[in-house]
Amino acid sequence: MELEAMTSRETWPDETEEATTESPPKSRCDKIHETISNWILPENHRDTYLARANCLPPPIFIISVSIAELAVFIYYAVWMPQKQWITLDSGVWNSPFIYRADKREEAWRFISYMMVHAGVQHIIGNLALQLFLGIPLELVHKGHRIGLVYVAGVIGGSLASSVFDPRLALVGASGGVYALIGGYFMNILVNFKDMTPLFGIFRILVIVIIVGTDVGFALYRRYISHETVEKVSFVAHFAGGLAGMSIGYTVFSCFDKNLIKDPRFWICIAAYFAFVIFCCSV
Repeated sequence: MELEAMTSRETWPDETEEATTESPPKSRCDKIHETISNWILPENHRDTYLARANCLPPPIFIISVSIAELAVFIYYAVWMPQKQWITLDSGVWNSPFIYRADKREEAWRFISYMMVHAGVQHIIGNLALQLFLGIPLELVHKGHRIGLVYVAGVIGGSLASSVFDPRLALVGASGGVYALIGGYFMNILVNFKDMTPLFGIFRILVIVIIVGTDVGFALYRRYISHETVEKVSFVAHFAGGLAGMSIGYTVFSCFDKNLIKDPRFWICIAAYFAFVIFCCSV
């Protein structure tokens, strides 16, 4: 009888075996991607993303751009003669990077102006926004897509400024930053039903508050402030945002698809090039 009892016990499911069938604990990388997917993607795309998500490559593009912008700012603030850091003076306005209407034939300035910032508040605001939003976006969509949207916003910002506010210089990465914000904002609106309602509303409110505050300060410095410092164009904010709401939305909405096979992408590219041709011909 004792032998039968022992053999019958051997057939019982082993607790250790049950434990081994449980899913392994999530790594730190998995937890990061799960949090990011909740912020960036609609619910019906999260499982697809998490199945192939990894931490390699890291967000090289947005980090590299941020380091370069910070390095240029430190150069002009420290190694060039400046009276103070809050608003940089002649060292910036004579920079070969800055966009100026009288130097329009120097085509690189339409992109290089993003490397130069007018003061501490300017660069901190841009770096904070592009790192906070750009890193999660690049982990999901990878650097080549984020770079496409960012550069489209930068070029669109300088071209629009050259047409609609040609008398003022242009500095800062706001065109690229607003392109990322515009693309993210459009994805929230289009996929709002697939998000937790309060969570979606919260994200929209955060974007509206940040953009409203930043644009408000830009308008104040442009039209109301009587400070003696150089005025800077704010048109790049709007142009970058529009680039993000068109090209950025298309790029961000098909993270798991071949972008060049999406007709929406080519429509946006065609419209963007028409805008470029128009600005160059004016």
